[in-house]
Amino acid sequence: MLALVGAAALAAVAVVGAVVLLGGDGEKDVAASFREAGCTFEAVPAVEGVHSAKVDATSDPKWNTDPPTSGPHNEVPAVYGSYDEPLSAAQVVHNLEHGAIFVLYGSKVPEAVVDQLQAFYDDDSRGVLLAPQPKLGDKIALGAWTVPDDNPTGEGTAYLAKCTTFEEDAFASFRDTYRYRGPERFPPESLTPGSS
Repeated sequence: MLALVGAAALAAVAVVGAVVLLGGDGEKDVAASFREAGCTFEAVPAVEGVHSAKVDATSDPKWNTDPPTSGPHNEVPAVYGSYDEPLSAAQVVHNLEHGAIFVLYGSKVPEAVVDQLQAFYDDDSRGVLLAPQPKLGDKIALGAWTVPDDNPTGEGTAYLAKCTTFEEDAFASFRDTYRYRGPERFPPESLTPGSS
């Protein structure tokens, strides 16, 4: 019996430690990894999400990043997956609200880099959208919408990183730190390719 209580106590400490690691210092590490790679990294206050955007919306005065990472969105999210055609920004924001991240790439990103992005996606595709977005030019954008783990109804933060090359460690750090932390916490198993 004491062994079970001890094991439960150790598990609780591990969970608390993991939550702390995903907090402020983990986020600083993500930002540092992108900046060290010569990329840009933004953390902005998340905008309230409402189902007011049309599926073909290309802008909204409330979107505070480009591509958008929070705010008004279409009522229907995109189907999770890897795409050869651009996705609706208004739908992608809805996926971010559910805890997904996006990886979007411009029309001038070399095919060899697109292949690296595809391999990155194939390695861990749950809760990830991969698609072209021509207007990004030679850049790759990663986006996420998060709320605090200890206060899921609190004020959130939206993240947007942009790079001109594939930076595997930075991209993995972004995915592993921000995925599944959206304001509507859908179970990870519901964010598999082919689902919406």
